[in-house]
Amino acid sequence: MSQVNPREELQSLRDWVRWGASQLLKAEVFFGHGTDNAWDESLQLALHVLHMHWSEDPSLLDCRLSYAERDQLFTLITRRINERIPAAYLTGQAMFAGLPFVVDERVLVPRSPVGELIENGFEPWLVAAPERILDMCTGSGCIGIACAHAFADAEVVLSDISPDALAVAEANISRFGLEEQVHTALSDGFSGLAGQQFDLIVCNPPYVDAQDLATMPPEFLCEPSIGLGSGHDGLDFTRRFLQQVAQHLTPTGQVFVEVGNSWVALEAAFPEVPFTWVEFERGGHGVFTLSAEEIRRYFGNLTQA
Repeated sequence: MSQVNPREELQSLRDWVRWGASQLLKAEVFFGHGTDNAWDESLQLALHVLHMHWSEDPSLLDCRLSYAERDQLFTLITRRINERIPAAYLTGQAMFAGLPFVVDERVLVPRSPVGELIENGFEPWLVAAPERILDMCTGSGCIGIACAHAFADAEVVLSDISPDALAVAEANISRFGLEEQVHTALSDGFSGLAGQQFDLIVCNPPYVDAQDLATMPPEFLCEPSIGLGSGHDGLDFTRRFLQQVAQHLTPTGQVFVEVGNSWVALEAAFPEVPFTWVEFERGGHGVFTLSAEEIRRYFGNLTQA
């Protein structure tokens, strides 16, 4: 950090965002937990201090910060650099699909490209609005809750193996007043969902392979490891999911699963399966979709992978 006291020299929001971005770049922190650049990361911390959301009005950048605000922002930027804590954990909030979610160290920071799919209504794959939706490995609940906003008449189930994660998801259900529409289920895969079927299943499971897990930036060490690693090729959970999902899909159901960089290993493991890989306008990769018919054809009788 600079030896100059920025709390005395920097006054406007613009000054602070610029200075914060410079410090983050100098320290070579990792960007990828909701932002992908130093300016947006610095702005996220600054707006949290001001209790404001971003406005397209450029005059916001010219507002002057009080000394207390400068002190708080200086502390946040210092912690972001020295402790390598993702900004979302420092602010307690992350945006996903245009919605603000409560997050902390009990869940991964929301960052899935699936948000773009939700905003587009999962077109062109869904043939009708789903009546029942499952968000497996829900974490903060961001995917399922965003789905509840997109499909207001659908019942949504958020499942996770972690009681701590479900506590965060339930806080977000309450935050959006969705107690009548969205429910949680403690479940290791499908173990706690016996007899239930869904029209839409979205799963963002742990999918980081052993090599990537060993070389991740320190920011990832702040996140629950159970949500990241999944065996030597990153597919331990996904294999089990594909073995079991057929009985939980309605006849016209659709599955969307994120496997990130492990998509290469997945195609190598199941070369006969016609995975459809979603293309995203805003970036992101490694999300496939399969119909109920395809799931039953290629995995319906699968006992091991």
